[in-house]
Amino acid sequence: MPMRMSTLAFALLAVLAVALSVWKLSAARANVLTEAVTIGHIPATVYRNPGVEKAPVVVIAHGFAGSEPLMVSFAYTLARNGLIAITFDFAGHGRNPEPLTGNITLEDGATRTLVAETEKVLAYARTIGDGRVALLGHSMASDIIVRAAGQNPDVAATVAVSMFSPAVTREVPKNLLIIVGDWEGMLKTEALRATALVSAPQEAKPGVTYGDFAQGTARRATFSSYAEHVGVLYRPETLSEAQAWLDQAFGITRTGGIEIAERGRWIALLFIGLALLVKPLTSLLPVVSSTRTGAGLPWRDLWLPLLLPAIATPLILRPLPTEFLPVLVGDYLACHFALYGLLTAACLWWTDKGLPSRADLSAVAGKLALATIILLALYAVIVVWPIHAEFTNFVPTAARAPLILAMAAGTLLYFLADEWLTRGDGSARGAYIVSKTAFIVSLGLAVALDFERLFFLIIIVPLIVLFFVFFGLISRWVYARTNNPLVAGLANAIAIAWAIGVVFPLVAA
Repeated sequence: MPMRMSTLAFALLAVLAVALSVWKLSAARANVLTEAVTIGHIPATVYRNPGVEKAPVVVIAHGFAGSEPLMVSFAYTLARNGLIAITFDFAGHGRNPEPLTGNITLEDGATRTLVAETEKVLAYARTIGDGRVALLGHSMASDIIVRAAGQNPDVAATVAVSMFSPAVTREVPKNLLIIVGDWEGMLKTEALRATALVSAPQEAKPGVTYGDFAQGTARRATFSSYAEHVGVLYRPETLSEAQAWLDQAFGITRTGGIEIAERGRWIALLFIGLALLVKPLTSLLPVVSSTRTGAGLPWRDLWLPLLLPAIATPLILRPLPTEFLPVLVGDYLACHFALYGLLTAACLWWTDKGLPSRADLSAVAGKLALATIILLALYAVIVVWPIHAEFTNFVPTAARAPLILAMAAGTLLYFLADEWLTRGDGSARGAYIVSKTAFIVSLGLAVALDFERLFFLIIIVPLIVLFFVFFGLISRWVYARTNNPLVAGLANAIAIAWAIGVVFPLVAA
C-alpha cells in the first residue's frame, strides 16, 4: 500500500506540473491572432494583436534544423506589443515542401536559396502592414537576414540572435542588435567584434548602444544570462531587448512596459511533468523477463566496449562515402549509430556475455513486442505532442517517412547493443552515463576529423545530449518494470530516428 500511495502522489505531482505549464503556455498566446498563409511554396504564419490592422512587420527566421514553432516566443511578444510578426519555414525545414538546394557551406550555394526565400517573405510583409519592415533571425538565419537586409535598404532594423555572419560591415545591416547567450563564448566575441565596427575607436562593450538610429548606424551587443544556443530564444531579456530595439528603430514610444510572452520555463516544466508521468505509467507495461537480463559487466570488463567503438567508429567512417540520404548530415549520423552499435555488439560477444540468444528472444518475443508498442504510444503523448505543439515541427511529411526508416536501421543497432551493455545484475554503477558520454565524444572526434562536412553536427550535439538524458531516465524506469533492456532499446531507437528524420534539413540531390 505505501508503494501504491507514493506512486499515486508521484502521478498527481506530474499531472499538476503538466496542467500548470499548459495553462501558462496558453496565457502566453493570449490576445494574439494567428493566420496561416502560404507565400509561394513557403508555409508561414502571421501574428497580430486583434486591434492592430496596420503596423510595422517583423519577419522572423529560424536556424538550422529549426522550424516556425521554435521562434514563436518572439512572434507572440512582438504581436502583444502592437507589431505584426511573420514566422516561416525555410526550404528543407519544417513544412516547406522544397528541399534545400546548393552547398550549405558556400555563400553562392544554399545561402543564396535561403536569402531568396527571406526576400519573398519580406515582400509579402510589405503588403500586410504599414510598409515598414524589420528582420529577426537565429543562428544560421542570422547570416541570412544580414545579407537580406543588405539587399533591401527599407529594412529598418535587424535583430540577430546567436549571430555568426561574415557579411556584417560598418554600414550593413542598418540598426543591428546582436543577442547572444552568455554561454556562447565564441559568438560573444563575434558580437563585440561586429559592434566595434561602429563603436571604434571605443572598445565595444555589451549592453551599450553605439551609433544613431536615424542614420541607420545604431548597433548593440547584449548577452542573455544562463543561456546557450537554444535557450537564448526563450530568455525574457532576449525578448525584451528585441522588442525595445524594434521600438526604437520604428520610433515607437510606450507609456507602459513591454509584455513578454514567457514560455521557456513552462515548456521545460511541461517536458519534466510528462517525463515524470512515465514512471507511474510504466505499470502498464508487462514484465517481459522473470529475472533481470543484460550484460551485467563490472568496470574491469567495460573498458573495451566503451573505448573501442568511440575511437574506431569515426576513424573507420572518415574515408568512407556516407552521403546517401537527402538529409543534411543525418546520413552520417545513421552510419555512426550503426557502426558504433556493431562494434559494441562485437565487444559484448568477445566478453562471452554478449547479446541474448535466439532461444531467449523467442521466449519473450510476444511480451517484448507488446511492451515496446505501449511505450511507443506513451512517447507519442509525452514527446511528439509537446514538441510539435510548443517547440518545433515534429510531425513528418510524406517525404520524410523513408528517412525515418533509414535512420532507424542505424539507431536500432546502437540502442539495442548499448542498452544491453549497460544493464543487468552486477553492471557497473554509472555505466549508462559513461557510455552515452563516450558516444558524444566520438561524434566530437568525427567532427574534428572532417570539420567542413560535419560542421552542423556541432549544432545538433546539444539536442542529442538532451535526448540521451530524457530517454535515459525513462529507460531506467522501463527496465525496472520489464527486467529487459531491449524494450527501451527498441522504443528509444525509433524515437531518435523519428527526431532526426523529422528535424534534419532535406537537401536536393
